[in-house]
Amino acid sequence: MIKREDMLELTRRMNPSRNCFARVAGAYMDEEGFDNGTFNIHFGKLSQSETKRNLELAKAIPFAKTNEQLKEYRFPKGPDRKNGMWSLLSALKKAELKDDALLSIFYEVIGENYQTDREYSIFLFYGSYDVPTKGTDHEWLEGSEEVYDFLVCAISPLVGEYEPGKPEFGFLFPAFADRSSDDDHIDIFSADPDHIQKKVIEKILGGM
Repeated sequence: MIKREDMLELTRRMNPSRNCFARVAGAYMDEEGFDNGTFNIHFGKLSQSETKRNLELAKAIPFAKTNEQLKEYRFPKGPDRKNGMWSLLSALKKAELKDDALLSIFYEVIGENYQTDREYSIFLFYGSYDVPTKGTDHEWLEGSEEVYDFLVCAISPLVGEYEPGKPEFGFLFPAFADRSSDDDHIDIFSADPDHIQKKVIEKILGGM
């Protein structure tokens, strides 16, 4: 189960004055899952308005209704993990989204499995959160417990030319549980929990 407090703590670092993101990359996809253009940019180079729009997209994933729209899933162990999406996502995180070849593979996997009849966008964010130490009395202390490096993915229908609407699907990887990184799990977002992207979820949790 995802703790709401963990998600709220994380989203507090997703605003212009306390931004935890270093880079955003993405692709604009047609209805058949082929990309119509990609981008990859340092977050600090975005304009003020672009920064605000991107933060709203990213924040929508962890800020979603916990354990309803945003649910925790466990990765398989063994070969299925090492040869699957877990390895790709781990590599993307380690590269801080600076490897366009890995990003191309990711867009291709999503394009082959995402079910829609509309053009859509894939936005992928790399962030780093220096988790502050909290005392037994729940007061913040000096220093940090760990640095949580993570990816946020937001997939949205396009509502204009290169203009994403509200996210319909996405994830937070690795999961942020008990104020710490949890590499065994991923938090997956579905705007409509009754109509999930089953094929994509199975691909994320299974092999390539």
